[in-house]
Amino acid sequence: MTALTDIPEAQAFILHWGEMGSQWGVNRSVSQVHALLYLSDRPLHAEEICDALGLARSNVSTALKELQSYRIVRRTHVAGDRRDHFVAESDLWELLTSVVTERKRREVDPTIAMLDKLAAELRDRKDVPAHVRERIERMHEFMGTLAGWYDDVRRLPKSTLVTLMKLGSKVARFIPGKAKSDS
Repeated sequence: MTALTDIPEAQAFILHWGEMGSQWGVNRSVSQVHALLYLSDRPLHAEEICDALGLARSNVSTALKELQSYRIVRRTHVAGDRRDHFVAESDLWELLTSVVTERKRREVDPTIAMLDKLAAELRDRKDVPAHVRERIERMHEFMGTLAGWYDDVRRLPKSTLVTLMKLGSKVARFIPGKAKSDS
C-alpha cells in the first residue's frame, strides 16, 4: 500500500494546508495533521501520524486535541488494536460549520461581550469624544448583526445553504428596493 505522503499531490495538499492554516491563525502542524487525516481512507493512530509527517509525538498529541476541540477530528477505536485512532470529518459542509462555529465562539462572542461592556461604560461618559463612543457602538452593532446573521444562516438546511452559495450575488435581486447592477 502506498503511503499518502508518497503521493506527490497528497504531499502538496498536506504542505499547502499547513501553510494556509498558518495564514488562518492555526498552527502549521495542526493543519498538516488535519490534512493527513482528511485524505486518509482509514483511521490513523498517533504514531502513524508522527511517522507520516515527521512530527514529534507531543506536536501530534497537541494537534489532535485542538482538532477534536473544533469537532473536525474524532477519536475512534479499531478492533484488535488498543490504541486510539483518529478520523477527520469528510463532509465539507460539516467541516466548515464546525470550524466557523468554534471560531465564532472563541473570537466573535468574546468581542461582542467586550464591546457591549465598553458601550455601556461609555454611555454616561461625558469626558470621552463623541466619535469614540459612536465608533465603539457602531462596531458593537455591526458585530451583533454579524453574529445574528450567522445564527440565522446556521439554522438553514444544508441544501438551502448550497443553493444560496451557488446563487452568489444573484440573490440580491430578491431583495426589495435593490437597484440593479450596471455589470
